[in-house]
Amino acid sequence: MNVTSELRLDDGVLERGFTLGEIPGILWTSGHAPAPLILLGHPGGLHTMYPRLVARARGCAAEGFAAATIELPGSGERPRSAAADDARADLRRRLAAGEPVDEVVDRLVLPLVDEAVPEWRATLDALLRLPEIDGPAGYAGGVIAIGLRLAVVEPRISAALLFAGSFVPRSMFEEARQVTIPLHVLLQWDDEGNDRQLALDLFDAFGSREKTLHANMGGHTGVPHFEGENGNRFFARHLR
Repeated sequence: MNVTSELRLDDGVLERGFTLGEIPGILWTSGHAPAPLILLGHPGGLHTMYPRLVARARGCAAEGFAAATIELPGSGERPRSAAADDARADLRRRLAAGEPVDEVVDRLVLPLVDEAVPEWRATLDALLRLPEIDGPAGYAGGVIAIGLRLAVVEPRISAALLFAGSFVPRSMFEEARQVTIPLHVLLQWDDEGNDRQLALDLFDAFGSREKTLHANMGGHTGVPHFEGENGNRFFARHLR
């Protein structure tokens, strides 16, 4: 892991840009050491997502957590995937036409999960070597299929807050039944780009004994601010 930049934010949070091989990422720490780590998932495009990510990271830091994120494969400044771009365009076309999307969701999401999850695990390896960071770790955000796979395969993640705002291949529902860590799931009821019933079915499939669903009215980007506070309380219960 190579640190590429350092910035002290006005609330005292230290923001460090880093690269892990060719993968860019950002780490935020608050001086509380050693601090539990929350991995911040997002749909891709670190520069585009930065305002939302830094706000989430500052909320984590205020509660004594470290937070980190990395760029997704095929997003931001990373090499584009022609297959993913084609699948994304096909998904938009089929949704607009009211056509079935299961096959194209598989083409778009499964390769992304297969590539992104090992990268997140390698990032966790690197960050947990830092003296200011300690386990256990949590995962917060989307793409929900990535969080689902991490919850199954990564034993160092003790709790997950998942944003039910992206499609999940139906083949991954069997994996969902293997999830046992505590879950806090956010669903925007009027999310124009999501399948509400699929999200509800996925929540039902999760095998966790402790799982909570918060559904709020509004579109994809309308998650209420108080859900950040609810998420931090959830992580405080399970990471301390």
